[in-house]
Order: sequence, then C-alpha cells, then structure tokens
Amino acid sequence: MSVTRSVIVGSGSYLPKKIVTNEDLAKFVDTSDEWIRQRTGIEQRHIAEEGEFTSELGYKAAIEAIKSAGIDAQEIDLIICATATPDNTFPATSVAIQNMLEIHHGAAFDLQAVCSGFVFALSTADMYLRCGKAKTALVIGAETFSRILDFEDRTTCVLFGDGAGAVILKAEEGEGEISDRGILTSHLRSDGRHKEKLFVDGGPSTTQTTGHLRMEGKEVFKHAVGMITDVITDAFKATGMTADDLDWFVPHQANKRIIDASARKLNIAPEKVVMTVNLHGNTSAASIPLALDTAAKDGRLKKGDVILLEAMGGGFTWGSVLLRW
Repeated sequence: MSVTRSVIVGSGSYLPKKIVTNEDLAKFVDTSDEWIRQRTGIEQRHIAEEGEFTSELGYKAAIEAIKSAGIDAQEIDLIICATATPDNTFPATSVAIQNMLEIHHGAAFDLQAVCSGFVFALSTADMYLRCGKAKTALVIGAETFSRILDFEDRTTCVLFGDGAGAVILKAEEGEGEISDRGILTSHLRSDGRHKEKLFVDGGPSTTQTTGHLRMEGKEVFKHAVGMITDVITDAFKATGMTADDLDWFVPHQANKRIIDASARKLNIAPEKVVMTVNLHGNTSAASIPLALDTAAKDGRLKKGDVILLEAMGGGFTWGSVLLRW
C-alpha cells in the first residue's frame, strides 16, 4: 500500500563563533573544568554575541539545509521553528526567518516544547506532509539559552549553549513498509505536574520579565532516564524494530551521564550513539538537529540508515522519532 512519507533530504547547522570553555567560565563562576566534565561531559559551548538573535542563528542553519537539499527556498511551504528563546514575545521567530529567506507563501509558526521542541516540531511537520497540507517543510531548532541563564547559579549556567540546526523534509511516496525512507513513527508525551523541576521564573503574563532558568538537577536526571523508555518502546512496537536494528541513536544532548545511562537501559551499543554535548553543551531544541548535521557532515549517516531521535524537556515534555535516512 502506497503511503506518504516525510523524508529528510537535507540538513544544516550554525554555531556562534564565540566559544566559551570550562576554563573561561571558571574565571567568573565558582566552578572548574574537572567539576563540569565529571558531571556533564561538557568541555565548551558556543555563545551568541550581543545583537546576534535566535532568528539569525536559525536562518543560517536553514540556508545550509536548503543548500544540502539542493532545493530552491521557494519550494518550502511550511516552516516550523522550535525555540524557547524567541526574538520577541511575538511575532514568531519562524516568521522572521521566513522573511529573511524571502518566502512569502505557506505557513510559518513557532513550537515551544523546550528541549523536546525539535522532536515535537518534526512530528508536527510530518503530519502536515502526510495529510497533504504541505509538500516541503523546513524544521528548525534554534536557541540563545545564554540569554536566560543566571551566571550566579553554577549548577545551571555551565550546562547550556547557543546554536541552531535545521532539516528539510519532503513528502515522498513509500510502500508503507519499514524499509521506506523517511519518518516511520513518532511518539510524544507531556506531564505538567513536573513544571517546578525545570522552568524559567519569568514571563509576560507573570512577571513581565524574561526570567532565568531554574532546575532541580537530580530530579531531572532521575526522570530523564526513566521517561524516555516509554516513547522508545512505543517506537519499537509500532515498527517491529529493536535496538539491534538501529544504526544511530541521536538523543537530546543534555548531559553525557544521561545519554550513557539511557543507551545502557535501551541496550544501544555505545558506538551507535551520536554525541556532541562535549562541544556544544545543552542547546535545548537545537541539540538534536545540530548532532544530526554533525553526523551527516562527517559521513556517519548513510542513505538507508535507521536513526532514533529522543528528547526530554521542561514541562515535562518528551518524545521520540524513528526514521530512515
């Protein structure tokens, strides 16, 4: 039976030029390179310069993805930008990116699911393409998390960085089998009971300020490893696949210890895990597309490879996407 699949035909990324190492942070934060590496695996992160906005990062990643896909930007009829750090309260950052790309048709909107944002956005774009509401989608994860960090809180300010990643999805006909290229299945979850464990203490409706990120690290770690299991189990059930069928596991790049623990729990071999957290830090919604593009550029990802994406973010939100490259 013929079915419409959403196939990734190109990827791109952008990282601000400014690199801040652990040693750099230790000059003004009560921390050390050893302390950060042992607890997170992070060595450095990229930080946006003053005047460098989320939309600019997303636009530069989008340009790369468009070139990688070999398409004309005017083919794009859907843009979804996953971000928790938009340029403005409104309009959507995706609309700014759409304008930069000189696209004046189709739809553009932002999606907010924090660190799970790219997985949620990819799943949403897949639904638009599968039901025929769009043919070519640009899905972006872009963040300037450095703007919402409290640099007097050493437990959180060392974790995050800025960056953007993007993919181009095209609707293509498949056979309805797991051998098809494209998104095979996606599974999303949310549970608002956990809001206080990871949130920003500000907003237009509450404090009329941007606020700062607050996190209960141990609680987030505990839930992160446990919660992702159900959406990955659902992905395997939906396709009949197992961890042995995976070529690559591309998790949200939050913390090396979380990534390692998750892979062990799922019986995913370490050599199948794509990890960039050491170089990028946690870039929230940008982390998965950044890692994907890194693996695409260095030649790890091959046409036909089976790739599992998973993420968990504030809310809590969490989800998985299983696809064939």
